[in-house]
Amino acid sequence: MEILIAEDDVTSRRMLEAVLEKWGYQVQVVNNGERALEILLEAGSPPLALLDWMMPGIDGVEVCRRVRQNRKDTLPYIVLVTARANKADIAFGLNAGADDYIVKPFDRDELKARVGAGERIVALEQEGARRLRKLQDALDHIKTLQGILPICMYCRRIQSDDASWQRIEEYVAEHSNAEFSHGMCPDCTAKYHPELLKD
Repeated sequence: MEILIAEDDVTSRRMLEAVLEKWGYQVQVVNNGERALEILLEAGSPPLALLDWMMPGIDGVEVCRRVRQNRKDTLPYIVLVTARANKADIAFGLNAGADDYIVKPFDRDELKARVGAGERIVALEQEGARRLRKLQDALDHIKTLQGILPICMYCRRIQSDDASWQRIEEYVAEHSNAEFSHGMCPDCTAKYHPELLKD
């Protein structure tokens, strides 16, 4: 998985980069909020980002806010990296759109756990998006039943895609999740079983 690091402090940036690469992640590194925002608004941007709170220009919190406002597709999982440890600051960052935070100086085990949690959430969101696309494809297929269907004017069978003729029930069952139960309409009851209408 690719991770974006946005950190203006050289030492912190290099340490994060080295640790994440050691753990097998692909890392993209920038040193300011403007560039981080540009990357996170691009299609195909890294699905996970570690943003320093305090950066020149646009800080990490503002990057979170703008990404949430401007991205219309799947949002990246954003972890704020900050020296601010009080609850009010943390709540402020999370309310701005961060998914998680880690306090500097960070513990490697905690960093690994938080990045791992983010990776699992990203994987779940990607799987959800894949299933949604699959459902949309299925819905599009079902909608083909709303088009023009060749039907025999005598026996009411439908010509399927392979040119064979099927009963309506068979055709609909193959192209949807519909199930059938049989009954008799009032006209057919009167025509075929008039005795059922007698008092």
